[in-house]
Amino acid sequence: MACIVGDGANIINNTLENKMSIKIGVSPISWTNDDMPELGGDTTMEHCLQEGKLAGYSGFELGGKWPREASVLEPLFNKYDMDIVSSWFSGDLLIGSLEDEIKRITPHMQLLKDLGTKVIVYCEMDACVHGEITVPLSRRPVIAEDQWQEWTAKLNQLSEYTLSHGMQLAYHHHMGTVVQIEEEVDKLMAMTNSDLGLVLDTGHLIYAGSDPLRVYEKYSDRVLHIHCKDVRGALLDDSLNTDSSFLNSVLNGVFTVPGDGDFNFPDLFKMVSDNEYSGWIVVEAEQDPAKAHPLTYVTMGYNNIQSYCDKFGIQIEDRE
Repeated sequence: MACIVGDGANIINNTLENKMSIKIGVSPISWTNDDMPELGGDTTMEHCLQEGKLAGYSGFELGGKWPREASVLEPLFNKYDMDIVSSWFSGDLLIGSLEDEIKRITPHMQLLKDLGTKVIVYCEMDACVHGEITVPLSRRPVIAEDQWQEWTAKLNQLSEYTLSHGMQLAYHHHMGTVVQIEEEVDKLMAMTNSDLGLVLDTGHLIYAGSDPLRVYEKYSDRVLHIHCKDVRGALLDDSLNTDSSFLNSVLNGVFTVPGDGDFNFPDLFKMVSDNEYSGWIVVEAEQDPAKAHPLTYVTMGYNNIQSYCDKFGIQIEDRE
């Protein structure tokens, strides 16, 4: 699993000596939003790191606006005693070539490897609409039946390439993209090698009408990271009834941190315990920082996850 694994084929089967241990990370999206720069646009990376540390976290995902040089990132993360969880990579394999994708992902992969991470969060972005505030989610792209085989074959080859360099791809299903609903997650998992991992994102699954517990039960052996975001059910109903864009739903407050919405997180953490998951749990709850004070909410998220871990005997690791 992420952050605790070795190179090559050993990645998929690694566990810690002490099972049921996790690390709790956070995404900078609670402070600043890459898709809407006006949200927290003036917030610095160091401010995020400082408040994340105050809230109790041991790691951060890289923000899209943050530097991409290990020599700059490593001293700042060390200053706040933080690990780097991973970083999103926007895929272009559906219409692009494998060769071009390898060229694009290699420097990204090398940066993460230099910073000590083992997982690349990957999402196909062809024709995606989640970053378009005027485009409703009903207009999101769908992969044609005759495209699935070619796309997943290239995805398998890309996964094999990164794995040969000691880095594992974890596919992130996402609203507004070609892998959004549970049936698409099922198809992706069925048509790809077990080396391709999965990012389980509770909020995106709920938004798509799926049950995160059912998806986790099916693919627990391939889940490399768990992104914990809660959903405010009444606001989700409003978004679905009005065919809202993804970004307008975010602005309206559809997402929040674990334990502040309507999803049953204790049941998820019981499954995490039962499956002896070891890896990163990441609080990733995009909200308008002017409405949802970042430190207040990320602290709430951390404290709630800590309580779930205590309840089910899950050890929380400190920084490596």
